[in-house]
Amino acid sequence: MKKVLLVTHVGDFIPQFEMDNVTYLQKKGYEVHYAANFSLSSYGNKGERLKNSGVVCHFIPFQRSPFSRENIRAYRLLKKLLKEERFAMIHCHTPIGGAMARMAGRAYRKNGMKVLYTAHGFHFFKGAPIINWLLYYPVERFLSWFTDVQITINQEDFERALHFHAKKVVRIPGVGIDTEHMGVRLLEDRESFRASLGVEKEDFCLLSVGELDENKNHETVLKAVQKMKPDRHIRYLICGKGRLEQKLKDRIKEYGLEDRVKMLGYRNDAPAVYEAADLFVFPSHREGLSAALMEAMAKGLPVVCSKIRGNVDLIEEEKGGLLVDSHSPSAFAEAILRLQKDRKLGEQMGRRNREFVSSFDKSRVRAVMDKVYDEVLE
Repeated sequence: MKKVLLVTHVGDFIPQFEMDNVTYLQKKGYEVHYAANFSLSSYGNKGERLKNSGVVCHFIPFQRSPFSRENIRAYRLLKKLLKEERFAMIHCHTPIGGAMARMAGRAYRKNGMKVLYTAHGFHFFKGAPIINWLLYYPVERFLSWFTDVQITINQEDFERALHFHAKKVVRIPGVGIDTEHMGVRLLEDRESFRASLGVEKEDFCLLSVGELDENKNHETVLKAVQKMKPDRHIRYLICGKGRLEQKLKDRIKEYGLEDRVKMLGYRNDAPAVYEAADLFVFPSHREGLSAALMEAMAKGLPVVCSKIRGNVDLIEEEKGGLLVDSHSPSAFAEAILRLQKDRKLGEQMGRRNREFVSSFDKSRVRAVMDKVYDEVLE
């Protein structure tokens, strides 16, 4: 059977974002293999959702840090896998997975194997630290020589990739979301569900969804909430898991926010949690094109988010939300309080978001990706 390989460094990326691509490739008659570190998890289940999917899984001990010595062993194992299986195509994601797969696959491109790389947000971007440009820009530019199709998910990355060396550059509207499904109201008794989350009737409920790491920048919102008086009835919910979980819990205690902030962990009922919120707060330092932000928009929530690449593709200032400096707790506090006070403005923003995000429906992603696969695998 013809074979293709998907590569990411964390083991739950494909089941979280790429199952439509898996299904399409299987329908085309390909056996889909997946190489990842299944002991690393960002989305809750470490690849367990792949059971009974027909995907052949290969454990490769990728590490998050590009400087980890364990990545040397991971690279050797990946090269061994490519030699044994003879894939028709590699489609890689995430910086570590993308770099190693393209390096390991160089020799096999001479035999007709195609290499695709989806950048879910280059680490170098307008406003990025200079160290990011020094480290990641030359590496990405070099690796583009070994890339048949470079896939980008936002306008800034697309324009930059056009000046690299991949044979073809494509832009897709993110990983896509099911806007019709997300638009369906789930909560018959919103007040009771809010109460189960520790949110009282008079509370103005903020919600953030994302991995608990430095980039997602949850601590800035904690500082913003700390600046607000308790009688403002602000409640802040955080959905996600990650290596900073204990640090954030410590900060919540240090800031005296135990009664105003609740960490919910990874939630399988995230669509219902969106409905319980009044405002989506998204303080990331770096994004490609956030699925969580798109989901919040599909749920009709107004947004306060950082003014960065990707976010500005989705949120227009004063129309879908308010864009602020990711490093400024004061700016977040001011924007949050403004929308708490002006509920009509928030409702207008929510309606605009629900309409606008339809352009990022997963059906549009599928149409582009199906065409890419057809051209590459013909």
